[in-house]
Order: sequence, then C-alpha cells, then structure tokens
Amino acid sequence: MNWVNHQWRNTMFMPVWATTPQHALTLIKEAVQGERNDELFYDELIRLAPNAEQAGIIMSIRNDERGHNQMFRGIYRQLTGQEITGVSNEPHQPVSSYLAGVEEALLGELAAVEKYRSIWFGLPVGIYKDTVFGIILDELKHASKYNYLITLNRTNN
Repeated sequence: MNWVNHQWRNTMFMPVWATTPQHALTLIKEAVQGERNDELFYDELIRLAPNAEQAGIIMSIRNDERGHNQMFRGIYRQLTGQEITGVSNEPHQPVSSYLAGVEEALLGELAAVEKYRSIWFGLPVGIYKDTVFGIILDELKHASKYNYLITLNRTNN
C-alpha cells in the first residue's frame, strides 16, 4: 500500500536559498557585470599555466564562462526588456602564483554554484530555469577541472 500526502501542494516549506524573481534578476546582473575582471583573471591564469595542457583546460573554462554570460544576458533581456549595462567597480586583483590563482578559481566556481542556485529558484519554470541548471552543471564541471589542476601542481612540486 502506498501512502501519498495530498496536501503537499499546500506546504509552507521554503528552502533557505529560495529567492524572489526580482532578486534573481539582481543576481544575474551582478554576475554579468563582473565579467571584465573574470576575463582578466582567466587571461592571467592562462599566461601563468606551466604547460599547454593546463592552459587549454583554463581556456575551455573561460570559453564556457563567456557563453554563460551571453545566456544570462539573454535571460535578463527576455524577462526585463532591458540590456545589462555597467561593469563592476571592484579593481582586478592580480594572482600571487599560478597555484594560488587556481585555488581561488575553484572557490569562485563553488561560490557561483551557490549564487546560481538562488537565481534558479527565482526564475519561472521553463527554458530560463533549465538554462541556469545547465550553467550550474558547467560550474561543477569547472570545479572538478580546477581540482585536477590543483592535484597536478601539488604533486609535481
């Protein structure tokens, strides 16, 4: 015998990371406005990479991130009828070493997953939510790649 709670639709449960549609749009805007510093950061890591294989891994992540920014811009445009303008006021901070930069990048990917999860909860069901879910999966893939690079460079030094 299967028991089903027919009141599940009336639950008052709210995940701690639930957000409003307006807050989701604010988070999208913040994510896109930081893209200039992200580009500088990735370019610096690529230059510091000890070999072509590692530089190629970071280039593939950078290219994914460019696509994510375009998708976020498109979602924002479709939902608001406006373009995202402006850039972050935060100055670019050069990395102290390749390994330190890769470790920083790993933490950045994990922070992005948390931010994008909040965006996901604030979007309507459908293509926008599905797109952000795909971006979250990419961020997790990037974190795995950065873990690989950290492992390579810690065991080789």
